[in-house]
Amino acid sequence: MNALSAPSPATLAVTDLRVSYRAAGRRADALGGVSFEVRPGEIVAVVGESGSGKSTLAHALIGLLPDSAQIAHGRVELGDTRLDRLSERQWTRVRGAEIGFIPQDPGVALNPVQRVGRQVAESLRIHRLSAPDTERAAVLANLERAGVPDPGRVADCYPHELSGGYRQRVLTAIAFAAGPRFIIADEPTSALDVVVQRRVLDQIERLARSSGTGVVMITHDLAVAADRADRIVVMRGGRIVEQGPAEQVLDAPRHEYTGLLLASIPRLAADREQSPSARPLLTARRLSKVFTVGGGRGAGALRAVDDVSFSVERGRTLALLGESGSGKSTTARMVTGLTEPTSGTVLFDGVALDGLGPRARRPFRRRIQLVAQNPYTALDPLMTIRQIIAEPLKAFREGTRRSRTARVKELLDQVALPCTVADRKPRELSGGQRQRVAIARALALRPDLVVFDEPVSALDVVIQAQILRLMAELQKEFALSYLFISHDLAVISQVSDTVAVMRQGAIVEQGPTAEVLTRPRDPYTASLLDAVPGKSRSRSR
Repeated sequence: MNALSAPSPATLAVTDLRVSYRAAGRRADALGGVSFEVRPGEIVAVVGESGSGKSTLAHALIGLLPDSAQIAHGRVELGDTRLDRLSERQWTRVRGAEIGFIPQDPGVALNPVQRVGRQVAESLRIHRLSAPDTERAAVLANLERAGVPDPGRVADCYPHELSGGYRQRVLTAIAFAAGPRFIIADEPTSALDVVVQRRVLDQIERLARSSGTGVVMITHDLAVAADRADRIVVMRGGRIVEQGPAEQVLDAPRHEYTGLLLASIPRLAADREQSPSARPLLTARRLSKVFTVGGGRGAGALRAVDDVSFSVERGRTLALLGESGSGKSTTARMVTGLTEPTSGTVLFDGVALDGLGPRARRPFRRRIQLVAQNPYTALDPLMTIRQIIAEPLKAFREGTRRSRTARVKELLDQVALPCTVADRKPRELSGGQRQRVAIARALALRPDLVVFDEPVSALDVVIQAQILRLMAELQKEFALSYLFISHDLAVISQVSDTVAVMRQGAIVEQGPTAEVLTRPRDPYTASLLDAVPGKSRSRSR
């Protein structure tokens, strides 16, 4: 095996790669003969739905497959070096210096008990790229190069003190710190709003183009791939079904699955059919929420929501749109009674909810239900699907055990899940199936209003389209009202009748969705529309 040498125009080549996992005494194939190449300075997007093998491929390229996984066949080569044959000790020299890695979730990828600067410095120390007296300057330079404002302050922060966008840029700084020849980016922006997403992708692309670093971008977002990739690799069921130049794959797909992915991409739809106006079911009047931050003499006040007013009409959908930190989720928590407003009023069906005691508020809790953002953490991992869906029925002493069992079966049918999932645990289901379970649970008590907090941001485009269709069908069948929290304008254009745009805790614009998205009055709304990925395929070279 050849030793890795100084950077040179080497190619990252994957040839007939086959990876299997061991589970319950058996081996299951995750990758079935994957082959492609990435040249220096090239951005290759690997796209596909959940379970297509994208993340397994990413972990194989960076030598981070779990112990239960095995490379059964094939090769991964960087120039003349067989990466698939490296020992863990050899991988320590390779990771960071030759191949960098940007993991998917910035919330868990950084060490919560170490300051950011120390984590950026780790790669520099391992590869002896800075002396103790120059380490601080090198850390700040890398953070600044990755587009981190005020790098000195950020370096001294712990990860929890930073927003998701800042944390993702810190991960980008870490990945590029040692000057690797290739970067593996595993869904680097899936949980970010369109503005922060564009900033992060701009920095990744700029760093790659300026340094000649090749990038493998794992993503389920074809709009992102359209904007950023030179070539696209389409995966399904652990195999590559199509690959080629981005323009060719997007404009003239040869495989029917690629066509399905393209058809599933949510697009701005200003001509969505509007349901007729009705009287309000939920009204928020001048809602504000102030949090105390810090402690002791350093304590201060953070105004998370500032004088917000809106209405959700019966049988219609209002979307709250805004970037991370705009106050959307805090507003949702106040509406659902999970957070008490500092000031303002929430009226439901004409009754003011603020000031009601627990007993007086209880009848309203069954009429307002919440579907949380992350289908992987929203369900109790120790409960079966049957128990999860029946839980609100038990809490409100609804029916007998036999009638609750029948209701669970009915709800599974309504969300298009087979009855066979009832005795499974959440870990045995896909992300899309888990989100359907969360919706079934929310519908168990036959609510009037469902609050969806980013319900499809973690899902691939095919599953996302299925969930959005399901929501529309359920709304029509049961005359449900929706408060839909999202940072995705294309999704909002498809599901909402009206939209309220939030920034820094305040509503800067609201009105009919078609009007706001085609004729925005506020510059901030215009900036959100301008940041939507996939609007243009022009890329700097």
